[in-house]
Amino acid sequence: MTVQSQRLVLVLWSCGPDQPGGARLAAAPFVYALAARAMEIEVEMHFTSNTVRWLLDDVAERAHTDARRSKTVAQFISEVSDAGVRLVPCAMALAEHRRPGEGLRAEVNGQGGAATVIGATFEPNTRTLVF
Repeated sequence: MTVQSQRLVLVLWSCGPDQPGGARLAAAPFVYALAARAMEIEVEMHFTSNTVRWLLDDVAERAHTDARRSKTVAQFISEVSDAGVRLVPCAMALAEHRRPGEGLRAEVNGQGGAATVIGATFEPNTRTLVF
C-alpha cells in the first residue's frame, strides 16, 4: 500500500475524562496513532476541550480503556510517545480545564491551539481526523 499522506493530525475533542465512558472512547485515537506510526506516518495528537486533562499528571493513570481493565490511558500515552507521536495540548483548553497545582505529563510536546490545527490541515500531505 502506498501512503499518499505523510502526516496525520488527530484532534481529540469528545473523549475526555469528564465524559461518560471517556477512557474507553479515548482508546480509538491512540490505536489510530499507533497504526499510523507503524506505517511510518508522522503523527500529532492535539488535545482540545476537556481531553487536555489526559495530559495532566495522575489523571490518565486511573482511567482504564477496556472492560477487563487491562490498559490505561496513561499506558497508551507512553506507547504513542515512545513511537514518536507528538502530544500537543490546546493552550486555551488548558487554561479552562487545568486545576491549580496540576502539572503536565513529561510526554507533552509544547502547546498549540485552533490556529495550529487549522494551519496543519492546509499543509500538503497532511490529513486530519477528529475524535
